[in-house]
Amino acid sequence: MPPKSARIAFTLVELLVVIAIIGILVALLLPAVQAAREAARRNQCKNNLKQLGLANLNYESARGHLPPSARIDLSVTNTANNTSWGVHGRILDYLEEASLRDLVDLELGWDVQPVIDAVRVEAFHCPSDSKADELRVFDDDRPSLWPTTYGFNFGVWFVFDPTTKERGAGVFYPNSDLPLAKITDGTSKTLLSAEVKAWTTYQRNGGPSNTAIPETIDEAATVVASGGEEKNTGHTEWPDGRVHHTGFTATMKPNTFVPYTDANGVEVEADYNSWQEGKSGSAGEPTYAIITSRSLHPGIVNVGLVDGSVQTVNDDIDLTIWRAMATRAGDEVVAAAP
Repeated sequence: MPPKSARIAFTLVELLVVIAIIGILVALLLPAVQAAREAARRNQCKNNLKQLGLANLNYESARGHLPPSARIDLSVTNTANNTSWGVHGRILDYLEEASLRDLVDLELGWDVQPVIDAVRVEAFHCPSDSKADELRVFDDDRPSLWPTTYGFNFGVWFVFDPTTKERGAGVFYPNSDLPLAKITDGTSKTLLSAEVKAWTTYQRNGGPSNTAIPETIDEAATVVASGGEEKNTGHTEWPDGRVHHTGFTATMKPNTFVPYTDANGVEVEADYNSWQEGKSGSAGEPTYAIITSRSLHPGIVNVGLVDGSVQTVNDDIDLTIWRAMATRAGDEVVAAAP
């Protein structure tokens, strides 16, 4: 009789060895895949900032000045919450969103214009911030809004005084008509925009009588805690012109964790706005703000400069340099950001 053919099979040990090898390969490849994906998201983020920069330059070229952060009627003492559009809404024409711009009226509050309900402008969102995908749904008749993860430069600490009409040192402030020629520190050395996190907790409407700029995290935390009203909705209203929704300030370095214990007893990173610019009930109080630039990119934030270029700024940038980059006419000497 012919011999029976031998059966070919893996032993249990061989199978376990193969599984172990596959596991090692996956463990080696997964970080590389994640790093590649983050690199792609970071590049998309920089591209978004580039688009915002070019949109502002085209706005300035067409109108002779950069857009204001808001238009506030200072002849009245009471203004509604959402009467003025911010920079995001004013540059829609220059972001290939002309059809949307044709449907909105910048002379009316955004909160009475249902045409923007759940409208998503992709250039307003960093793909690394998953909270930018959480729709803001209001419990009144206001249209639902997607957050934004890009803020415009409102300066260092002081933003605006409705009584004296004094404005902050940044590129954007209420009722501005700022031409590029007034940015004497140089358009290639002055911040236009920077990343911010969606759904940031902040305190508003209150603060210490001492308005000296905070110099340390502890001082900033004390200022944040002094606010009179807690919100966890920072940067969730892209049409709004107030600094806690569509701006940032350079009070603290990028990605600084300013601690605040919220109403649930949880320590979170937080921002601060002493008074909402033009908000009724502020009794003419000036606005001071700690709205920190933050991102989900490890160790860095992406920023846009006034000349339309985009840079990556490390978290450990010197605070003096960071603040100097946020002034339009401070006459500081600023080296290239690390």
